[in-house]
Amino acid sequence: MAAYTLEEKDGFVVLGIGTELKSDYTDYAGMNKEKESFWRTVEQDGRLDTLKAIAANEYIFAVNELVNRKRMYYAGVMTEALVPEEDRVIQFPKGQYLVIKGEGKTADELSSTLTGIAFGQVLPESDNFAYVGGPNATVVMGNRDGTVYGEMWIPVIKK
Repeated sequence: MAAYTLEEKDGFVVLGIGTELKSDYTDYAGMNKEKESFWRTVEQDGRLDTLKAIAANEYIFAVNELVNRKRMYYAGVMTEALVPEEDRVIQFPKGQYLVIKGEGKTADELSSTLTGIAFGQVLPESDNFAYVGGPNATVVMGNRDGTVYGEMWIPVIKK
């Protein structure tokens, strides 16, 4: 099984710009294309820079959340400020989180790799904890030696 930790986290809030994912939930290639296209758009149109300007730290969040039976995907930051054109204040609960660390050439590669490890290996193979829904996120924490590094945070409960 891939390396991971379980960490207790305080509840926190991410302010996000969102899009609905239209690909079937089993179409990983389709979802990844949608996510990459979304990131390119928010980087090019300046909305990501607007979020970064009000962020409480350097972390950039890629959040997955089910909202009213729609699979939503957000670019977000931790902040207490509000920006009128932003979509959603996403509440992450206090509790136990599955944390998987990784690196990638790009933020997209990091997110795709960590998502695959989490949902393809760690969660299906775990006998001790389970993901029961709620928002989960890839957190881009910085750049080092030409790579992007970060973590995936998934709220879990003991089985």
